[in-house]
Amino acid sequence: MAKARSSFVCQNCGASFTKWAGRCENCGEWNTLVERAPVVEAEAKTALARGAVSGKRLEAVSINTIVPSDTGSRLPTSFAELDAVLGGGILLGSVSLLAGQPGIGKSTLLMQICAVVAAQHKVLYVSGEESAGQVKLRAVRLGAASDKLHFASSTSGNDIAKTIEGGEYELVIVDSIQTLSMAEISSAPGTVSQVSNCGNLIIRAAKTSNTAVVIVGHVTKDGTLAGPKVLEHLVDVVLNFEGDRYGGFKTVRAVKNRFGSTNEVAIFEMASQGLVEVKNPSEALLSERQNVDGSIIMATIEGTRPLLVEIQALVNPTNFGYPKRTASGFDLNRLNLLIAVLEKRTKLKLQDKDIFINVVGGLRLNDAAAADLAVCMAIASAAAGRKLDEKLVVFGEIGLGGEVRSVTAADRRIAEAKKLGFAHAIAPATIKDKFVLPVKDLRSALIKYMNSK
Repeated sequence: MAKARSSFVCQNCGASFTKWAGRCENCGEWNTLVERAPVVEAEAKTALARGAVSGKRLEAVSINTIVPSDTGSRLPTSFAELDAVLGGGILLGSVSLLAGQPGIGKSTLLMQICAVVAAQHKVLYVSGEESAGQVKLRAVRLGAASDKLHFASSTSGNDIAKTIEGGEYELVIVDSIQTLSMAEISSAPGTVSQVSNCGNLIIRAAKTSNTAVVIVGHVTKDGTLAGPKVLEHLVDVVLNFEGDRYGGFKTVRAVKNRFGSTNEVAIFEMASQGLVEVKNPSEALLSERQNVDGSIIMATIEGTRPLLVEIQALVNPTNFGYPKRTASGFDLNRLNLLIAVLEKRTKLKLQDKDIFINVVGGLRLNDAAAADLAVCMAIASAAAGRKLDEKLVVFGEIGLGGEVRSVTAADRRIAEAKKLGFAHAIAPATIKDKFVLPVKDLRSALIKYMNSK
């Protein structure tokens, strides 16, 4: 008699195991393994045998005879920077995945996009989380109410895919993938099987009907996209909506884009009329700056755009045996590394000090290496009670030997500093520019420029 075989599948990564464990061996998450329906070994072997003989030979053609599909049909979003992130707008037939923290403004951004697209094309907004009344209130507030903007409330992946297949709409918003389920699968919405299968069904329908689809995705408590990793592989574009949901700037960046670059970033600010593009973020970030100890202006690169941001440091004597290190917008592990370099190469005594680092404006620096010199000078400034000249900007990478190393796009960083009226930049000595005050190592930079009380 055929033997029934039970298995356990991880709800985070989709890995399968023959026995239950508290921690997934594949992704390292705890308490994510759930039992899957038993599979009869004889049936599985029979299916494998049938699959081996049921396939047919593929008809391959020369790649020179293939007529490329039209990649010029894009739907503009009215946000120039967001269009740049997407590679020129939302491409018809593409499937994009937008992920972000709850309350950060995903639905607001998508409703504003719907308002623009619905002026010329038919748009469908499908929500599995909100009622029709809630969505109508948002649409009225954002000025998106239109006869060409349709709404449907559904959590059925089958129904949504069938609607997309009809080809009636140019753009479909699905909010969100974690609320959908397929009738053929018995597991609850949000599980690995439901998310991956519903995603597959919607993607297939979008490609068949040449409909642009934007899917909203949830994130975990550490900021990563919730659900199986296979969903990110299936879609064409993955957008991360980042920032502080209670204020400050919010950024949209592409971590995957089959139709454009992943080096662009769009910066927004929440206003009463919805999300508004920040045209000159450097000026906005520095408008309320006070030149005190622990404050350093850093030239960073967000995508292809240069930005001047303020790095703040606070150094206090610790009240406990173990000093506290906290970073907002900067990698904590890199902060600990820089503190160790400061103690070793400059003889600063920081082992009994609490150190706090903040990137003003709620930004998260992806250009972490270039921020090394600015972070180190901010810490030294706060620890010694000395401040840097307010007309200086800083950028450069710090090695473990305390040396200051070169960074990419130095010319764009310098151009942005000149545009905003700064006098000089403290930067690696390898950069040949009269605007640069060259430094070769961290110790000499602190001695030479950190001298005013």
